[in-house]
Amino acid sequence: MISYLIESLPALSILERPEFRALFAAVFAFLFAVIFGRWFIRFLLRRQVLERTEKGDSEELKLLHGHKAKTPTMGGVILLVAVTVSSLIWAKTDNYVIYLLLGVMLALGVVGLVDDLVKLRSQRKGISAKVKLTWQLIIGLVAGIVLYNFPLAVEYPHFSGDAATTVFLPFFESVHFPLGIGYIALVVLITTGASNAVNLTDGLDGLAIGCSILVGVTFVTIGFLSGYDHTSFALSIPHVAGGTEVAVFTAAIVGAGLGFLWFNCHPAQIFMGDTGALALGGTLGLVAIVCKQEVLFLVAAGVLIAEGFSVVLQVLSFKLTGKRIFRCAPLHHHFEFKGWAETKVTVRFWLVAAALSLGSLLALRI
Repeated sequence: MISYLIESLPALSILERPEFRALFAAVFAFLFAVIFGRWFIRFLLRRQVLERTEKGDSEELKLLHGHKAKTPTMGGVILLVAVTVSSLIWAKTDNYVIYLLLGVMLALGVVGLVDDLVKLRSQRKGISAKVKLTWQLIIGLVAGIVLYNFPLAVEYPHFSGDAATTVFLPFFESVHFPLGIGYIALVVLITTGASNAVNLTDGLDGLAIGCSILVGVTFVTIGFLSGYDHTSFALSIPHVAGGTEVAVFTAAIVGAGLGFLWFNCHPAQIFMGDTGALALGGTLGLVAIVCKQEVLFLVAAGVLIAEGFSVVLQVLSFKLTGKRIFRCAPLHHHFEFKGWAETKVTVRFWLVAAALSLGSLLALRI
């Protein structure tokens, strides 16, 4: 939308610069989320759309989180609306990638919304894990097919192959893995894995959104570095045409996330629910794919990935040996069971996430 304003009002030509538009996208999304969020929380309270705390199988966990029972859920709607409106206004939509990012975000949001509604309207724990995973895989598959058939314009120094479907390592310039059609599987794996990782992390006030904001800030920076040819070639990272617009979109996620954290910080006034968690994780994973930093995403999103793997390890250990590795999974509950206060767990996980985000950016220069 902003491109049409720039053409009709030359005085706004400063907005040709993506850095300014990213700033405005973040600020707009933040203010929109705060203003819309206030109304939406009151709306949910009137409709009694409240969190269910008996969803776990642990009595100790139920006691720890029993006080959250009267907190509204489905706050992910705030994130989705704020990101969509802000990015449509401030990002240039002449590149299909913005629509792909929005489409994946909203599609995963719908899956999460259905899951949340089933939880609220029945005694079930939402739609079955198999159904949820199937839809996540389908959405990831569609994204992978689109990226494979309409490849990004990617350049990499001294590489003459198909850079769009090749994985590059951030630490070794000469090491790369051409995947061809197998790249579709990688897109499915990352988007689905990241979607579930954020969903599993979303168990404490501000935890998932805080860690996701830090990942978002990392990829706003990477979007600009990869979007400009002089910086990408200087750092020997893939140059992605349209990377700066991806940075604008991701800045909207950061701004909306900060606006949501305004209400989600302890004690939370609202929870994002699967509506926000599934969409946020999958979208951040797709942002990393579009920026051609799939491997670096594993570092930047280390806390989210550790949370997801803690559940996998817990289930495998119990099925194979009958013993649990953690007192409770995901990982943040393990520390709660050890006696850490909820705010201590959250802040310390934020600190680790910040260190990983900074480390991932420094890795671009190594």
